[in-house]
Amino acid sequence: MSQFGQIGFTEEQIDVLNGAETFCRDHAPIGTVRALITSDLGYDDKVWAQIGALGWLGIAIPETYGGLGLSLTEVVPVCEQMGRRMMASPFLSTSLAAQALIVGGTLAQKSKILPQIAQGKAASLALSERNQAWDLTRCDVQARRTQGGYVLTGTKTLVLDLEAAEWIIVSANLDQKACLFIVEKEQILETAMRREILIDETKRGWEWVLDGTEITEEACLDKSKMDAAFKHIHLTATLLFAAELTGGAQACIDYTVEYLNTRKQFDKLIGSFQALKHPVVDAFVEYQKARSLLYMAAFNFYKPEQGEVATRMAFVQADKTLSFAADRSIQFHGGFGFTYDCDAHLYRRRAIFNTSQYGDRHYHKTKLADLLL
Repeated sequence: MSQFGQIGFTEEQIDVLNGAETFCRDHAPIGTVRALITSDLGYDDKVWAQIGALGWLGIAIPETYGGLGLSLTEVVPVCEQMGRRMMASPFLSTSLAAQALIVGGTLAQKSKILPQIAQGKAASLALSERNQAWDLTRCDVQARRTQGGYVLTGTKTLVLDLEAAEWIIVSANLDQKACLFIVEKEQILETAMRREILIDETKRGWEWVLDGTEITEEACLDKSKMDAAFKHIHLTATLLFAAELTGGAQACIDYTVEYLNTRKQFDKLIGSFQALKHPVVDAFVEYQKARSLLYMAAFNFYKPEQGEVATRMAFVQADKTLSFAADRSIQFHGGFGFTYDCDAHLYRRRAIFNTSQYGDRHYHKTKLADLLL
């Protein structure tokens, strides 16, 4: 394998990072994050409208379809800062749906939907099922041909932001091959949706019974591009989830350090105790590794083979970092750390949820072994 390209920030990345850092800090203080957990929608629709107006949803959408014509390299800073502030919105699920269309959609589908996403419309993916497979092509949901198109049968789980999405891209078996189909919001019956209880309560997931859902022939994505689309979705999700985890690690470490510099025992700040200082330093070192790997992955994402290696490495390190930082934070907060009011729980829950979606550390390490050995 050839060497990775140089790592660094592009001018566009710096601009996006600075803007995202300010916006997420101002619109997602921890009090707001906790309040939205108990809300019906799960996010602030006014803030979502502002995100659309900022053009973030169009960052990686080609200019031909109303986007900015940049790449996922510039989307990473947005996800990182959203993860840092635990900002709730359909941004990640919409970005993944847009990428599925960019790589696997027909010209008509891209021309119709991508400009609307770039303007702020939400979309999502329905790929997970009760078989809990991380291989996205393992579908139990079936698509059967009809005279006018297709009818879908089966159940999807963990459909993020289903209620907010205008379009949902669904995976299903068609003639023994996994394909992707577009289902519009109007085609979803309320009785077919059931809100799920997620360990990460800042997110909204749904179980969706597709039985009897009828779609037209034009709803099927380009069948000749299915393999590329599934692979791109998986790697894109891995990259953006790694960005969320890395941002969360930074916030968790900051939260812990603030407590160590405030809490006293025996008339001394507990942050002066070596038994607490050393693990926090270890967490910070691991965070620096995670952020370096994240931006190496963002920089090399579109390079064949190197991009996949870098992306999987970034996710493994990000998950390891946030899990460790959150575990230590819960421990260092003592009895309070085991209560729901301790914010370290939010970060630990995020790490657990993100590893449940597109593969945990062991899964990605196995894939890395196949690529590197």
